[in-house]
Amino acid sequence: MPSRRTLLALGVTLGLVALIGAVVVPLLLPGDDSGDADAVVDPNAPVVAFYGDSYTLGTGASDPAERWSTRIAEDRGWTEFNPSVNGLGFVNNRQSFDGDDLPALIIAEDPDIVFVTMGLNDNFSYDRAAADIETQITRDFDRLTEGLPDARFIVVEPFWYTEERPDSVETIIGWVRDAAAAIDADYIPGASTWIRGQDEFMAPDGLHPNDAGYAHMAELMDAALVDLGL
Repeated sequence: MPSRRTLLALGVTLGLVALIGAVVVPLLLPGDDSGDADAVVDPNAPVVAFYGDSYTLGTGASDPAERWSTRIAEDRGWTEFNPSVNGLGFVNNRQSFDGDDLPALIIAEDPDIVFVTMGLNDNFSYDRAAADIETQITRDFDRLTEGLPDARFIVVEPFWYTEERPDSVETIIGWVRDAAAAIDADYIPGASTWIRGQDEFMAPDGLHPNDAGYAHMAELMDAALVDLGL
C-alpha cells in the first residue's frame, strides 16, 4: 500500500512525532525501560495501528519485540502504533466513548492500516451486557472508518485461549465478523483457535501467550496477511 507519510521527512519535529507513536506501547508494558534510542524510523513507511487488548499489547512476552504485532510490522517494514490495553473490550474497561480512548488515539495517528483484534474480554461481561457489546462493536467500526476514510481495515476474529469456550465466544465472533463485512474490511478467521488449549504457548499466568505463543500467532497471522496480499 502506498504510504501517505512522505511529509514526515520534511522536518525533525514531525520525525520525532512518528518515532513517539511507534513506541507508545512498549512504554506501557511493565518492566520495560526501553525504547531504543538508536532505532531508525523510515519516514516513508506505512503507519499501522493496532486496536486490541492484552493479546495485542504483548502481555506475557519477555519483551515487546516478541509480540506478534511487532514481529509482523518489522517483517514488513511498517511503523507500528500499538496503544492496546490490558483487559480492554468493546465494552470492558472503556473510558468515555467521546473521551481520550483508543479509537480517538488511532484516528489522531492517521494510520494507513488499522488492525482490530478486540472481543476476548467482552466474554466476561456477556451475561450482563450482551446488547451493549453488539452495539458498541458497530459504533467503534463506524467511528474508525468515518475518522479514517482512506485507511485499510483488517479485522481479526477475537482471540481465545482455553479448550473450553463459552457460547458467548461464537456469538461475539459472529458480531465482529458481521460488523467487519458492513465496513468492507478484510477479515481474518480462525484466530480464536490459534493457541486454544495449548499449554506450551501460555505464560505462567495461564492467561496470556508466552514468547512461543506469540511467535506461533505471528506465523499464522503472517500467512493470513500473505493471503490478503500484504
